[in-house]
Amino acid sequence: MKLLSLTNRYTSLGDGFYTRNQPTPVANPSFIKFNNELATDLGLGVDELNSLKGLEIFSGNKIPEGAEPLAMAYAGHQFGHFNPQLGDGRAVYLGEITSASGESVDIQLKGSGPTYYSRNGDGRSALGPVLREYLVSEAMFKLNVPTTRALAAVSSGEEVARERLTPGGVFTRIATSFIRVGSFEFFAARRDVEDLKKLADYVIERNYPAARESENPYLAFLKSVVERQASLIAKWMQLGFIHGVMNTDNMSVVGETIDYGPCAFIDDYDHKQVFSSIDRDGRYAYSNQPSIGLWNLTRLAESIVPLLAIDTDEAVKLAQETLKSYIDSYEAAWLSGMRAKFGLSTSAGGANDDKVLIENLFDIMHESRADFTLCFFHLSRMAIKPSAVDTEIRNLFDNDEAFDVWLQKWRKRLSQEDVSDADRQHNMQAVNPVYIPRNHQIEAAIRAAEDNNDFSVFHDLHEVLQNPFTLQDGKEAYMQTPKPNEVVLQTFCGT
Repeated sequence: MKLLSLTNRYTSLGDGFYTRNQPTPVANPSFIKFNNELATDLGLGVDELNSLKGLEIFSGNKIPEGAEPLAMAYAGHQFGHFNPQLGDGRAVYLGEITSASGESVDIQLKGSGPTYYSRNGDGRSALGPVLREYLVSEAMFKLNVPTTRALAAVSSGEEVARERLTPGGVFTRIATSFIRVGSFEFFAARRDVEDLKKLADYVIERNYPAARESENPYLAFLKSVVERQASLIAKWMQLGFIHGVMNTDNMSVVGETIDYGPCAFIDDYDHKQVFSSIDRDGRYAYSNQPSIGLWNLTRLAESIVPLLAIDTDEAVKLAQETLKSYIDSYEAAWLSGMRAKFGLSTSAGGANDDKVLIENLFDIMHESRADFTLCFFHLSRMAIKPSAVDTEIRNLFDNDEAFDVWLQKWRKRLSQEDVSDADRQHNMQAVNPVYIPRNHQIEAAIRAAEDNNDFSVFHDLHEVLQNPFTLQDGKEAYMQTPKPNEVVLQTFCGT
């Protein structure tokens, strides 16, 4: 088996889509983590890659066979303001891998040195962002959320200058595609319809082949992106996940979570929770994510208007009609997922009544700053009749009287379900995780690695997160909320 063999269809689009860019070698690389499970699923040679030869590739010191390293060009709306040229500032795209199942996925090095788009940056990454993205992206996969994946994390053996000198790393990730909404904005801003069409055709060919059979392939593509993004953001909301920087250049057109910068999971529930240090006005707060999703999709629709119809007015009308479907798609996905979390089926109870019941609990959680994950952990273990288990969830609420009133309503709603307590609890526990990558635990892993060259905290946390829905003996600490001195108030991009 070849060490790693790649192809690259992206280069056929033309020079305007990228700048060729070799990774910058690092001094003394060493493996932090190689994803044997992912490599096996992709049909890659695990033993060959989890070796010194593989280390050379994942550190950027050796270019694998067939790779044509490049930095992709794209634009983007950053916090609502348009930047006509961004691009991969610290990532190098190597090419495509064809998996054992015949699926084509892209591979990219992140933190591998400066590119044409680095804007005077060093193109490197500190260890912290490498560890965070590895932990969170792989946790998201295990939580059944579409996401980019982590193939390898490498220590560079060099220091990078941020607020202080800190150990550096290189992260290898794969994706169904690294094309973003900002990729389309890049050509739309230049009124380059020819290259805009090339890009759309490329994405349709690789990621939306069914759209080719449609009477209007570009409209079918837009509809599919809208549906996937609505479903994705609904999943974020159901887990209390906050992306942190939902700029259009950080939004994948294939409906995968991408670019884990200042991301975080909610501990104490707050509708308007923000962690990102650069989101000073709360634009990308937890409760704003669904509407920002629509805002970003609107930018995509605007970009491809020239492809939707010859007549501009007709094209705009088609785009508007498609965007309207986002709200229905999102609300349906949100309600379906939340019903599952609450132990409710769609065959009993009215949709509006269930929505009110669900939102009422979130309001009560907000008032008490109840822990998001623990609340649903305990709820999924409760019976339809009051029992001693009730005490555990009531302890999460300052206003337990308000919660008790809600609990009576929930149990009344459960009485309409034709399912046993055991089956309902089993179903709820299949969607309500015991463990999430909590901010303070990620920070502990980063501090141990950066300050003491100790990666055991990272490895222990990663192992627990591989089975997020299963209660694991001796792992109670990973369920717990942070102590006052452990609370993480802000998360950072790491650039």
